[in-house]
Amino acid sequence: MTDHIQFSPEKDCLVLLDQRYLPNREDWFDVITTDDVCYALVTMVVRGAPAIGVTAAYGCYLAGREVQKDGAADWKAELDAKLTQIHDARPTAVNLRWAVREMRRIWAEAGDVSLEALLAIWLIRAKEIHVGDIEMCELIGTFGGPLIDEGDTVMTHCNAGALATAGYGTALGVIRGAVDQGKKIQVIANETRPFLQGARLTAYELHKDGIPVKVACDNACALLMKQGMVQKVVVGADRITANGDAVNKIGTYGVALLAKHFGIPFYVAAPLYTIDLETACGDDVPIEDRTPREVTHIGDHQITPDGVEVYNLAFDPTPNELIAGIVTEKGVIYPPYKENIAKMFE
Repeated sequence: MTDHIQFSPEKDCLVLLDQRYLPNREDWFDVITTDDVCYALVTMVVRGAPAIGVTAAYGCYLAGREVQKDGAADWKAELDAKLTQIHDARPTAVNLRWAVREMRRIWAEAGDVSLEALLAIWLIRAKEIHVGDIEMCELIGTFGGPLIDEGDTVMTHCNAGALATAGYGTALGVIRGAVDQGKKIQVIANETRPFLQGARLTAYELHKDGIPVKVACDNACALLMKQGMVQKVVVGADRITANGDAVNKIGTYGVALLAKHFGIPFYVAAPLYTIDLETACGDDVPIEDRTPREVTHIGDHQITPDGVEVYNLAFDPTPNELIAGIVTEKGVIYPPYKENIAKMFE
């Protein structure tokens, strides 16, 4: 599955499969302006750290196109402001900031270049990031597949599959890697309240690929593990800090604690650029607080009483001592994480 993020030369825009309506509808969203980019990111038309990074890379190019059409006299200042707008759209996933910083780096190295020339360079780089993300995920599958044994049932939380990347997936890349290596396995997809990415998205793409999957309520994890129904846990990450703490969808920390208690290996899968060497530990990562409506409603149906406040923190940090290994496109990183992550970047 790689067609959910497409750049259309004919429309000169980014075309996204709108993940808000899956699995019941496959609608497409055209991203043309900077506001479109930010709307798609904030409302989760597109979500998942690598997919956010790919979208942001194209978003910088589209911001430049918008400035070009505006014909602003000081195009550099206007473009700089739009890049900042994209950079700040969501606070937790490091891939968003990485992509914008990468485009800023290219701009700085290009020197006193025309906007037209800069846009040409940016579009090439965005396409490289797009293709490169798929290749990285396939390598994650190559390195992660051997961690899964024949007959395993693998639990995953949220959606770290093809839909969360440019294709193939990170956590689901490990699962696909095991399947590609000829292993017969099955998956338990935690529903992942409140946005239900596991029930809606992970189950959707695994079922579409013919990989056996069952959806479980988030609060069934302890019982499933106690009954020996889970042999491995693999999740993705929106940011991994310098010490190996992994920030992922809310509820991941609880799954990791349970896995530790029951002696089940808990793995995190993510490309290297998800590792944020500038942030020391998970507690230093800003946690996005999303709209209460995601908790108070399922679709248009309200499930909480009027006037009752809710928590809707979107992520939590899992401490490194709960993680058996971090699967990247360069191999699996094992403890001690601070030292071994640093070595990976030397």
